[in-house]
Amino acid sequence: MANPKPVVVVTGVAGNLGSRLLPLLGEFSVIGVDLNPPQSDFPLQFEPLDLGEESSTRVFYELLRDTRPVSVIHLAFVIDPVRTGVLDPERMWQINVAGTARIMEAVTEANRTADSPIRQFIFPSSVSAYGPNLPAPATEESVLAAHTLPYAIHKKQSDEVVQQRAPALRGCSVYILRPHILAGASVENYLLGAFRGTINGKGARAEKMRKANKRLPSMLPRGQQYLDNKIQFVHVDDMARLIAHILHRDPEAQRLTILNVAGRGDPLTFGRCIEMAQAKLVRVPGKWAMRLVLRYLWKRQISAIPPDALPYMTGEYIMNTDRLRTFLGGEYETVMHYTIADAFADSFKSGPEAAQSAGAK
Repeated sequence: MANPKPVVVVTGVAGNLGSRLLPLLGEFSVIGVDLNPPQSDFPLQFEPLDLGEESSTRVFYELLRDTRPVSVIHLAFVIDPVRTGVLDPERMWQINVAGTARIMEAVTEANRTADSPIRQFIFPSSVSAYGPNLPAPATEESVLAAHTLPYAIHKKQSDEVVQQRAPALRGCSVYILRPHILAGASVENYLLGAFRGTINGKGARAEKMRKANKRLPSMLPRGQQYLDNKIQFVHVDDMARLIAHILHRDPEAQRLTILNVAGRGDPLTFGRCIEMAQAKLVRVPGKWAMRLVLRYLWKRQISAIPPDALPYMTGEYIMNTDRLRTFLGGEYETVMHYTIADAFADSFKSGPEAAQSAGAK
């Protein structure tokens, strides 16, 4: 009789990264955890669970105890409150930060009692945890200084939770991945939305504008420095390939591995991004004026970009990814297939080409 496939648990499996990761997990028996099942034909065991509830710790522990996975990939995180419908800041924090702590508590307890412990815990943090204005490219040792934007603050706090609790996960290698802005034809986020001119609000006016195929202009304060600010991207499929690569590695000698993640090649300037996006650029007198416009579009439910995102739309925050290149060694270009420019360009494909990219395995 053939040996059963090793079990992998993926929280947030219905999200974009989860859906891109699933086709790479054919060698595993996958248990997906989320509020709703993923829109995927990939065979998996789905377990509905709300990580915002305190009782989820016990439920998740029992799932780990009964299924004995080799790895846990914790992707569950509220990024866009409008799109997910999680508008209450406290509820968002409960899912993001407290939910991460609950998952780690369950893993810790499972490894305390299991004969075959969970060998890997993988958590995607974010470049936003470093903050929106960096004097130099961030290394993995740079201070986490996120502020203003709840998503970024929650990534910082969750990153710190994982670092603090990693030593307690007996026999488990812990990986914190800090990707820059995810890109690709299937991805939606604040920065891509700003370059795409996406009208992603839930109001009646937004619906009318979408039906008329309207597009919001890109917006920056006056001053050349805002066009010259640099930005990195990482293709969502490269992020999925990196996670799959880690699943096939032997446990690390050190308990905690932290990796900055961005596409290959040089960063782009905001000015170049606007050119590549073929976006109309509107210049406003200063950050204060840009905040007013963002607040107007937010309150009128035309745009889902919160005013708190302003520092991340006007600042420069890039990362040093030398450690990632060393970590991957000879497989670097195989795993990190896209350059930064190619990842960004792929976000603007349309028609059959976009459908092919969004369905790529």
